[in-house]
Amino acid sequence: MNFHILTLFPEMVLKGLDTSIIGRAEERGLIHVEARNIRDYTIDRHKKVDDYPYGGGAGMLMQAQPVYDCWKAVREEIVSRRSGSAAAEADDFSADQEQKSDSAAVESAESGNLQDSGRRIRTVYLTPQGRTFTQRDAHDFAQEEDLILLCGHYEGIDDRVLDRICTDYISIGDYILTGGELPAMILVDAVSRLVPGVLHNDTSAETESFESGILEYPQYSRPEVWEGEKVPEVLLSGDHKKVNEWRRVRAILRTYERRPDLLKNLHFKKADRNLLKRVEMTEEEKKIFEKLLQDHMDSDIV
Repeated sequence: MNFHILTLFPEMVLKGLDTSIIGRAEERGLIHVEARNIRDYTIDRHKKVDDYPYGGGAGMLMQAQPVYDCWKAVREEIVSRRSGSAAAEADDFSADQEQKSDSAAVESAESGNLQDSGRRIRTVYLTPQGRTFTQRDAHDFAQEEDLILLCGHYEGIDDRVLDRICTDYISIGDYILTGGELPAMILVDAVSRLVPGVLHNDTSAETESFESGILEYPQYSRPEVWEGEKVPEVLLSGDHKKVNEWRRVRAILRTYERRPDLLKNLHFKKADRNLLKRVEMTEEEKKIFEKLLQDHMDSDIV
């Protein structure tokens, strides 16, 4: 998967993404991250990319021209690469089909089978005015071969270019940052983890918070006893069914405690009815769990 980040601060982005899991994934060729300096595409001789907003107001606004030209340069490279790949695939056909296949490959690219010439490549503008980024968005973006991430700065970007190139408006939360670079790095990290092979254990991504719509269960490691606190006995039992049942209950109760807003995503299974009897809980926890069962029973138990 290829991430193309349009920014005024490319070094900030690249230095932040060249370590740990993301850095190793790029070294292995599983993902590719590039950062384009929007300032390189301005036609202003002083390399200016911003100006005062019409109608007045505080701050400066990024101009449409350098943003658009930077985006166009990236788009053209993507289209060229994909078209080249389509033509290269034609070489795998047998000799008696070669001429027909080559012609079809060229015609396919020119007619927009890749669709990149006729439609906007997935382009995400990182802005507090966008919808809040979720794990569902991460899964959606992970299906793309190329993802362009546009980082605003100052008071934002001229809306005319945003209307022309952007397919998605994404926010990482209801607060203001100095630019879109940090949100872009967060998005790259979240999406990259879903690319096959990036995580050493791909199943770990499936059990993390938000993957099931609720928070992850508590986890423990060695030593068995630390500062007088012991690991829950069920986790030492070796009984995988009991462990999974315990984790299910603890994930639900933790979500209730820390993120009750996520409970709308909670879907009970028939087996969950038995957890009140099978999993050790305090009396207060039992009351909470029973109430959740009742609240979701009519529409959500499957």
